[in-house]
Amino acid sequence: MYSLCFLAIASCVLCLLLTPLARDWSARLGLVDRPDRRRKTHPDATPRTGGVPILVSYIASYAMLLLSPLRAGAVIQGNMGAITALLPPVGLVFSTGLIDDWLSLKPWQKLLGQLAAAAWAYEAGVRFVSLAGHPLPPWCSCPMTIAWLIVCCNAFNLIDGVDGLATGVGLAATLTTLIAALLHGDVMLALATAPLAGCLIGFLRYNFNPASIFLGDSGSLLIGFLLGSYGIIWSQQAAPGLGFAAPAMALALPLLEVCLSVVRRFLASEPIFGGDRGHIHHRLLDFGFTPRRVALLLYGVCTVAAVLSLLPSVVRQQYAGVVVVAFGLATWLGVHCLRYVEFEAASRFVWNRLRPMLRGHVQLERLERSLRSASTIGLCWDAVEDAARSLGYSEVNARLAGTRYSTTSASARNGTYWQMRLNLPGNDYVNITQRDEAARNPILVIPFVELLSRILPAKLESMQIQWSAVEPQNSSTTSVMSSDWATPSVNPATPS
Repeated sequence: MYSLCFLAIASCVLCLLLTPLARDWSARLGLVDRPDRRRKTHPDATPRTGGVPILVSYIASYAMLLLSPLRAGAVIQGNMGAITALLPPVGLVFSTGLIDDWLSLKPWQKLLGQLAAAAWAYEAGVRFVSLAGHPLPPWCSCPMTIAWLIVCCNAFNLIDGVDGLATGVGLAATLTTLIAALLHGDVMLALATAPLAGCLIGFLRYNFNPASIFLGDSGSLLIGFLLGSYGIIWSQQAAPGLGFAAPAMALALPLLEVCLSVVRRFLASEPIFGGDRGHIHHRLLDFGFTPRRVALLLYGVCTVAAVLSLLPSVVRQQYAGVVVVAFGLATWLGVHCLRYVEFEAASRFVWNRLRPMLRGHVQLERLERSLRSASTIGLCWDAVEDAARSLGYSEVNARLAGTRYSTTSASARNGTYWQMRLNLPGNDYVNITQRDEAARNPILVIPFVELLSRILPAKLESMQIQWSAVEPQNSSTTSVMSSDWATPSVNPATPS
């Protein structure tokens, strides 16, 4: 415990001392984030190299521990092989973010750096070996580990849009992981998270509103990568019924931000890697919250998520499923309260458009089957009439094999209307009329007509051949009318 306190205090003091130096150094080199009055609403150009003092303080605190007489130094030395194996991927993801802060890399270039770092970490031993107590084969463990680390990196990058938000959320997740490590007796995980917590506490002094320095991509990618790696270790020791869900709940806010951003942009047909003002903190700002209150509110959300992620470790394991379900319901309610227009439009489309459209396609499928199985021209007309009524058309008139069929509508014949006519061989036709009220599925008019044009000509020709083989062809034309569209009935055919 003394070693953990030493690491946390040392890293915090170092970060408090180094952050102003990094801030001034960044300002002189022009590594600043300039406001654009759209997404970046901070008043002045602000340095964005917060990852530098955090990484330096994090590593320096271990060096101080090794020089101290504390016994944890021996634990660090005993695991020096694993630690040195993880330094290159951590340095790679940090360098990727720092280069982006300096030169503004393209999204695919940043993603390539994150992919390389995640693959390197997998080779170094940071990997999912089981899921909910079930061993994972390498072909599943590798992509799952890489995807998790990349998502965690970008998650903290996305929420870094309000002063102190990403730093505070990272601090909450780090403290949660530290407590989980203590509960499970994992000394190395506790030694890994304690100095990160100290760094974030010290950096938050300068990053909280009004911020004098930002995390930048170097800081947000570094925090996300470290917490993603710690989450993998935690998941292997969590309650069997919880497993991977425990670190996911601790990182719920940034992970939710990633999912919402991808789905929103997909629904709106916008670039997945593009920027917008639709993030969770932007929605809260649009609701009238100040940046400081947004950060504090989301700190509270992270605290609740942290408690839920730790709860199965201190209560009976059979309640783990209840915790996950409760967390899912709370997440759904929170997203609903944010009132994203993309999700509201998608919901209305599913219930008001998609379901009626599906019903219309079912009617078209029934029409095709009825036409193919019809043995008489009258049955063909019955199938067309039933389908037209189900699709909401006002009237249908047709001439099939010399017999005219028509329907009458109970609605008035004045006002605006549209018609569509399908001409068939032998002067036959099908004519659709829609008066005043719109069809239930106007977009299905074209599939309806195309279906008739594909099936009716061959069907009528075969019926005419069969009929002429039985009795001589009569040149007279007959008419059949349904007396009322609302209650259709077919009268016997009479010569015209």
